[in-house]
Amino acid sequence: MPAHGKHRRPRRNHVSRGLALVGTGGAALSLPLIAPATAGAATPAAAPEIAAKTFTAPAAAPVAAKAPAAPAAARTYTVVSGDSLSLIAHKKGIQGGWKSLYRANQSAVGDNPSLIHPGLELTIHRGSAEAAPAPTKKQEKTERKTTAKAKKSATDDRASRSERRATAPASGAPTGASAAAPAAAAAAPAAVAQYADNLDGWIRQSLDIMAQHGIPGSYEGIHRNIMRESSGNPLAINNWDINAVNGTPSKGLLQVIQPTFDRYHVPGTSTDLYDPVANITAACNYAADRYGSIDNVYGAY
Repeated sequence: MPAHGKHRRPRRNHVSRGLALVGTGGAALSLPLIAPATAGAATPAAAPEIAAKTFTAPAAAPVAAKAPAAPAAARTYTVVSGDSLSLIAHKKGIQGGWKSLYRANQSAVGDNPSLIHPGLELTIHRGSAEAAPAPTKKQEKTERKTTAKAKKSATDDRASRSERRATAPASGAPTGASAAAPAAAAAAPAAVAQYADNLDGWIRQSLDIMAQHGIPGSYEGIHRNIMRESSGNPLAINNWDINAVNGTPSKGLLQVIQPTFDRYHVPGTSTDLYDPVANITAACNYAADRYGSIDNVYGAY
């Protein structure tokens, strides 16, 4: 049994036959089917990469292109004492020297390029500067002389204009009678306040004088004391009190004795003790010195 079984024809595996078919006759059928599938899978994946490279290459060209230069900006220079257009042009390297600088700033400098004042703002274009040769000592000396001469001329011109303005009427100013009226009004003194020649007017005038001299007091305080002392009579006199006995009777609206009036008399008023305004003002000046104000007096003082 073992020998007989040893020579039995082995059974062919179905799987092996299947592989054989694939390896022999099936190759013609299988390879074409597999190859297109593989190619079809690879081609779409590679295509976008190639297309991207082809597309991006031209786009990089404009980026590398040089942008046009921006227009040159302008800057300013402030003139200092001792400056001249020539020196500024040299310091700043202005192409064309002081003439170019003057042309660019003629409206600011004026008709005389040798006369520039400290504080003047000059415009300097950045793109117009290039190295300029340094001025020689002779040129600097000449420039200083020219500048000094121009300054002297300007000073003389200003003095001349000031003299002309002082001696001649301003342009457009009225002349003749129309000019004389304002001049007369300016020369005339301020109008003097008018006061009634009565008790009310005397008090009001005294208050104005007191205000000028810093003397305190009110209309009510003055009026109240006048009515008690003299009943409003500017010629009232007391011939019976101790002052009268001593030879210095009290007089006037606020009954002031002569020594007190003389000591507290306010400049600008009459020296007559009976003068209503002078009497009131001197009495209020005395009351301010002794009581703080005439408003604080309610009896003999």
